[in-house]
Amino acid sequence: MLRLFVLFELLFISLYACEGSYTSCINKIKDSKALLYNRPSIVIQNKQRIIFTHSIPNAAVLKYDPFLHLYLVKDKQNFEYPFDLDMNLQLHTAIVNTKEAKEGKFLKEQVGLNSFAKYSHSFATPALILNSCCVLEGIATADGVIQKEYLKHFMNSKDLSYGDIGIRVADEGGLVVVNANDPFMKNNPFKKGDSITAFDGVKVKSANELMQRILFSKLGSKHRVKLKRGEKFFTFDVVTQKRYGGGYLSDTFLEQKGIYFDDKLHITRLSQEFQSYGLKVGDRLLGVNAVAVNNQEQLRLYIENFKDYSSLLFERNKFQFFVNIK
Repeated sequence: MLRLFVLFELLFISLYACEGSYTSCINKIKDSKALLYNRPSIVIQNKQRIIFTHSIPNAAVLKYDPFLHLYLVKDKQNFEYPFDLDMNLQLHTAIVNTKEAKEGKFLKEQVGLNSFAKYSHSFATPALILNSCCVLEGIATADGVIQKEYLKHFMNSKDLSYGDIGIRVADEGGLVVVNANDPFMKNNPFKKGDSITAFDGVKVKSANELMQRILFSKLGSKHRVKLKRGEKFFTFDVVTQKRYGGGYLSDTFLEQKGIYFDDKLHITRLSQEFQSYGLKVGDRLLGVNAVAVNNQEQLRLYIENFKDYSSLLFERNKFQFFVNIK
């Protein structure tokens, strides 16, 4: 009897939930088992779920995003009222779990793959950010909120790639400023400190908006970027290339060379090319270009000074050695 009542609520969700009550959303989460086994497992289409998890789920995987640890899996059960991602009405939102909802707002939008969104309230994760029509606005993780634009990209992308033009940006004093620049990307015209003013003729208003346009652009597509450098304005034509790092992957710019790190700069993955250099998984990076580094942010900062090559100092079993990257 209770289950029939829940289904009745879901059937008329557009009439009741959109008025501001999140009771139907809590019931929908329960009935669809959207927070099962302490992880988001969201019915997004009939017999398909998006799962956010750091381990491979015990299900038939249809596709996987290694940057955001998102899996699309088959579901044996048929839930008739999947969560919607496409409604764009400006409604109230709340963070919701199986017990309660706290209405709030986004304090900070997600900026690319490296800076998740921040919501005004929190629960012990997992939880979902829903609007008052129970439309999915984001997945709350321990690292912040993965917003629905990235969930939609995951669902719509066939090759699950992200675009890159060789920059990372942030909002600074009302400007969108380049705070990291890829030294390994061929013909990269940008410099740290550049203020990006327009992308394809459209004024750039925020870092999160710009990074979405870059990340979601088709590989090989051409774009025109206008920027301010000092007191001068420049316009550059760039081509979208493949993004190799970010999110739950390291993002030091060495990923395109095939070297991935953990938070303490131990190598976690290595291409065949650098195995021939004598590097091994587990080796720890100590310095770059004669400067000590302790984390990915420092590595990304100092490797930008790359000219002809970067000299990397590694340690293995207390033995230190250099590897030069061209």
